Amino acid sequence: MFSYSEFINRNIGFVTTEEQEKIRRAKIFIPGVGGMGGTALECLARMGVENFIIADIDTFEVSNLNRQIFSNLDLIGSQKAQAAKDQLLKINPNIKIEVMSGEWLEKINSVLEKVDFVINGCDDVKATVLLMRAAKLKGKTVIDAFASTLPSAYVVNAKDPRPENTFSYPTRGLSADQITPEIQKESAACEMVYVLTHSSTIKHVILNYAAEMITGKRKRMSLAPMVWMTGLLMSYEALKLILEKPTLASYKGVFLNPWSFKYEHPLWGPFATVKRVFVRYFLNRLAKSV
Repeated sequence: MFSYSEFINRNIGFVTTEEQEKIRRAKIFIPGVGGMGGTALECLARMGVENFIIADIDTFEVSNLNRQIFSNLDLIGSQKAQAAKDQLLKINPNIKIEVMSGEWLEKINSVLEKVDFVINGCDDVKATVLLMRAAKLKGKTVIDAFASTLPSAYVVNAKDPRPENTFSYPTRGLSADQITPEIQKESAACEMVYVLTHSSTIKHVILNYAAEMITGKRKRMSLAPMVWMTGLLMSYEALKLILEKPTLASYKGVFLNPWSFKYEHPLWGPFATVKRVFVRYFLNRLAKSV
């Protein structure tokens, strides 16, 4: 028979029994439960969280097997969100999980009213922009991560600037129907400039493959340790929110370099301005080389 007290018994010491009850009661929305989002979801469930709303529009495919924690050959073609729910109920049958698909964005205001905060595992630029805008209006914090070869996390509180402002997206001031695929592509490029400016990401990627990714000839690169470490960082940020502990991640983000065992924080303004010029020049040259 399942016993919650026995299930979380070894948590005690890392957290108090009172803190564990806060963890149990937390309500979290996770759109995108494949790579980073899926890892964060399972970690939080094993931590003892019992209330989730999850969403994903995709089904598992063979290319997911290299990194997505809920994937296996038996589940190829299965809906990711439902597979995640099925797995978590085998860990804790008391978990309450509401499963959504693509309709989550249309219902985002009502979803946000039901939860304490959000962990964004969605890699769609438009959906993320609209999620972040809605979270501001509803006073909710969103934990997210960069498209980077280094594990990362950033935490956007309701009063913080939106990522589209921090990363200088061309989506600023546009309505949802004005955000075209081309604008989304430009926004993704802006995020890449931010990542390359404020971290040593460029040192940990094979450049000719990166050039193919920039020009759309290759899908985004992913590696299980990087994806899982990012998901774990996101779950730690979630724990800090639940227990009201301070964080150094902020809306500007932080990178964890597993090669040097160092954290990399955003550069000071004037240094970032100078480096950004070289990064943009480098990316333009790289794209033209393919």
